[in-house]
Amino acid sequence: MPAPKGNAYWRQRHSHGRLPKSETTDALWNACAEYFDWVEANPFHSAETVKFQGEARIVKVPKLRAMTIEGMCLFIGITHQTWTQYRARDAGFAEVTSQVNSIIRTQKFEGAAADLFNANIIARDLGLADRQKTETRLETGDSFHDIVEGFAAQKFSLASNS
Repeated sequence: MPAPKGNAYWRQRHSHGRLPKSETTDALWNACAEYFDWVEANPFHSAETVKFQGEARIVKVPKLRAMTIEGMCLFIGITHQTWTQYRARDAGFAEVTSQVNSIIRTQKFEGAAADLFNANIIARDLGLADRQKTETRLETGDSFHDIVEGFAAQKFSLASNS
């Protein structure tokens, strides 16, 4: 769903410009914590119809907003590349970035598990999607017709063994 026309999401930023190079781990953690608070204080809203005693009305229902590294980077005013560079900076920054990544991953996973987020989207984002690799090798002289018959025979034999 695209952002609504006339939105002012860019005004929600914590600060303008990138964080100074002399930023401390505490300042980085506080900026990230500010993003966590902002996400909680600014849920999405959906309109739902509520019927009570024959009357129907539309009610705004708050929906949990999923945290993302990209959203946090926008909020605190840094690029994703700067975020990844913090990890390599020193052990203190690596600990903060690791902790923040874990918090965001856990929020998305638990939100999907509680059916607050679309589980398929979150599973793909977290790299949890089931994948099956199918490999077919063509031998010289095999025709497309022979291959299709082979698959059909294999599927029939699997079905009859069940």
